[in-house]
Amino acid sequence: MSLTSILLTLLQGFRDTCLIFILTLVFALPLGLVISFGSMSRFAPLRWVTRTFVWIIRGTPLMLQVIIVFYGPGLIWGPGIGMDRIPSVLIAFIINYAAYFSEIYRSGIQGVPRGQYEAAQVLGMKKRQIFFKVILMQVIKRIMPPMSNEIITLVKDTALARVIAIREIIMEAYNLSAKGLISPLFYAGAFYLVFIGLLTILFGFAERKLDYFKV
Repeated sequence: MSLTSILLTLLQGFRDTCLIFILTLVFALPLGLVISFGSMSRFAPLRWVTRTFVWIIRGTPLMLQVIIVFYGPGLIWGPGIGMDRIPSVLIAFIINYAAYFSEIYRSGIQGVPRGQYEAAQVLGMKKRQIFFKVILMQVIKRIMPPMSNEIITLVKDTALARVIAIREIIMEAYNLSAKGLISPLFYAGAFYLVFIGLLTILFGFAERKLDYFKV
């Protein structure tokens, strides 16, 4: 099997890897912020329901969640009921990462000194102005390192999609290696290294840009 055909096959799998990664971020980042507001709510029932939800999601394996989302509806309501593979994986990934992101958001927001809120209120600023003009950029700086770690982990977690036979890059490499080739496994590793290397450079640049915010 030629190098070109191997790389083309891996690129097809890498397409699904990128699709899962990008769509998970697009939906999990804002959803995580919403969940974090729920976990910080002064309304106790909402706060405890939200924190229990986050505890369950963070306390169970992502692979198990993917299996439940894909196979669960059919097992509960009967054969033929359920979603396609990609939507099932996306739902599981989005919910899982939104729960993790929510805790990062919560720690960032609660880490801003209370005195800054009070000083802004003395100046006559409204809650919306305080959040967007005083708090937001400080929160972004605080959460950048843990958020970048979670996003890099997401890149590698996309390999779990193969548990329901989505042909992402690891599954394609495994299928090729089953034909007696070991090189596809190293090529797949190279794809991940390049992808994560680019993300690391991007996050490093963003952190340097935020250096002027003292926290």
